[in-house]
Amino acid sequence: MVSTTVPKTPASPISNQEIDSWLASVISGLSSEDGAVLRRALDYSLPLYTDQKLPSGEAVTRHMLGTVTILITLKVDGDTLAAGMLHAVADYLNEYVKKLQVDFNPTVAHLVAGVQRIRRTQAVGIKENAARHGAQIEAFRKMLLAMAEDIRVVVITLASRVQTMRYAAANDVPGRTEIARRTQDIFAPLANRLGLWQVKWELEDLSLRMLEPVRYKKIAHLLEETRASREQYIARVVAELQHELQQTDIPAEVVGRPKHIYSIHKKMKHKDLDFSEIYDARAVRILVDDIKNCYTALGIVHNLWTPIPKEFDDYIAKPKGNNYRSLHTAVTGPENKVVEVQIRTHEMHRHSELGVAAHWRYKEGTRRDARYEEKITWLRQILEWKNDVSDAEELAGHFKTALFEDSVYVLTPQGSVIALPKGATPVDFAYHVHTDLGHRCRGAKVDGAIVSLYYPLQNAQQVEIIPAKQGGPSRDWLNPALGYLKSHRARSKARQWFNNQQLETTLAQGKTIVEKALQRQGMTAIGLEKFAGKFNFAKLNDFFIAVAKGDISNHQLETALSSRAEATITQPDLLSDKNIIARPVSQQTDSGILVVGVDKLLTVLAKCCKPAPPDLIVGFVSTRGRGIVIHRQDCSSLSQLSNESAERLVAADWGSLHDKHYPVDVMIEAHDRQWLLRDISDILSREKINVIAINAQSRHMRATIKLTVEVSDIAQLYRVIGLIKGMPGMISAARK
Repeated sequence: MVSTTVPKTPASPISNQEIDSWLASVISGLSSEDGAVLRRALDYSLPLYTDQKLPSGEAVTRHMLGTVTILITLKVDGDTLAAGMLHAVADYLNEYVKKLQVDFNPTVAHLVAGVQRIRRTQAVGIKENAARHGAQIEAFRKMLLAMAEDIRVVVITLASRVQTMRYAAANDVPGRTEIARRTQDIFAPLANRLGLWQVKWELEDLSLRMLEPVRYKKIAHLLEETRASREQYIARVVAELQHELQQTDIPAEVVGRPKHIYSIHKKMKHKDLDFSEIYDARAVRILVDDIKNCYTALGIVHNLWTPIPKEFDDYIAKPKGNNYRSLHTAVTGPENKVVEVQIRTHEMHRHSELGVAAHWRYKEGTRRDARYEEKITWLRQILEWKNDVSDAEELAGHFKTALFEDSVYVLTPQGSVIALPKGATPVDFAYHVHTDLGHRCRGAKVDGAIVSLYYPLQNAQQVEIIPAKQGGPSRDWLNPALGYLKSHRARSKARQWFNNQQLETTLAQGKTIVEKALQRQGMTAIGLEKFAGKFNFAKLNDFFIAVAKGDISNHQLETALSSRAEATITQPDLLSDKNIIARPVSQQTDSGILVVGVDKLLTVLAKCCKPAPPDLIVGFVSTRGRGIVIHRQDCSSLSQLSNESAERLVAADWGSLHDKHYPVDVMIEAHDRQWLLRDISDILSREKINVIAINAQSRHMRATIKLTVEVSDIAQLYRVIGLIKGMPGMISAARK
């Protein structure tokens, strides 16, 4: 079994003789090539590290030797060992990347630079107020992976963290509790998802030791107290299993499996168990050559001892999300004591103990391994999952989701992590933090340096926005070619600001027009909401917009106000003319129109002006048997008729209307483009407006479209005209 128990790094001060002794103890297990590159890295860095200390107080040399020793147990390649030894030179060597590229190779320089980026990020990190926030912790883990373009950077960082935790556990280090908490929240889960079990277990145990020392000591004491009898019992179980396996000619290795303090603590807490109820404190592992023998060995175990119901898990047929594979069972063993048994192949065991590190050596004589690259890509996805998964179907779902994720992770000045689309700019960042900050964004600093607003942000950069006291976005931000905005969310917020500004301007214009009309009529005390209701507008703002856009003319306003001063808004100016026939009774026709005169009058709507509520209307008595023809009060044809036959005019008003629809004409002019008619039709369809006639023509890339549509009132018409005006390439849209 692989263990992270390592030769102790020399105590400070470290003599050359002690360093040579350490090198001899670790280099014996390395290839000549890996040993040579490690020796060269050690000779290169020692002059830089001499007398230097980390913020924790640990000597830099001691820390590097400890980190490399942990990396050796993980069976990493020579470049990773060299980078592990050199990863602090950035603090003491100018232009270290260029120098390492020359003195070693680009891979080593790249790994050292990656570790340095993560070290700088840890220095900023998640502030205390956000440290326990689940979303921020997960975002921080994702950012660490996104920063590490080579997954070996993460492994070096984890090995360094183990060494830091060993030192912090043994010494009174400043910020000890925060170091342990961050290890438990961020680094142990990363090791778990990578499958670096030995690293994970040690980080978890050391974190518990510093965060809950009483609990840790109690469990450690219980384990030590029962250690002798437990080891004797396990030795007996191992002997019996080996005998049975030999009888069936299955080559197998049977060993006892240690139980880590944190896992016991977690199980006791989660399941509310006493220490005596922890089954797998007594556990053994069977290692065989192939999968077939795994299941054969399982049968032997269950035949030898009684299996415990619901304590069997087949992670070979159904691997965990991190590709962990093994058979787990619990049985009632000798002396009626419960024993947990794990059964796996030697290959599965190498993966479970070392995770991806077991596959990291490049093929002999090559610098690139396609299988290795595929494995790294897969691991990058695993590290982006929020939770470990144990179901194959769930695994596929998470994998597919993560595979298409394309994000960059940056930090606020307060240390919070923000995920943005790849290629996002400081303006995207500002809008993500707060909409108002986005509107007022005028400059930005990235890692303390001024950058342009279209600068593409990189992982782990700290971004600070320089805002104006007031103001709004630039229209240039909405131009995709200029590259100011990458995220759809930010672009929508900027566009909404301009729409609101335009709306406010339109509202102000409409309100001014109405107020001036009121002043001219001396009716400033009139109730505007009630007045707007006469035009079938439930909202005053909609009324102001219609006035500003010209959908309600000044003449209509003044006529309505003048009529209101005399009697009611529904009496048009023309009816005050002494030439209009006076009738004693108002009757409502079948069409719902009120006319002054006898009952049962036939009325028809004039085709020349196509009136619809709440247009001011007047009737004209037809001599052709058509009854009374209803015109808009401002109809040009009616003006000519009244000059010729004024005595045939009759007062009319819209009566009580129920489910009536009126045809009106709409004239549209636009720059001709593909799908123009379809887009107009979509708007009409959404507004539930029926089109009964259409005439369209295009000349010199300019389209003219005349529509006859059916509406229930003019407010509905104004609304749809406003929507059409907002379409791309539109020149004008108005009622004809």
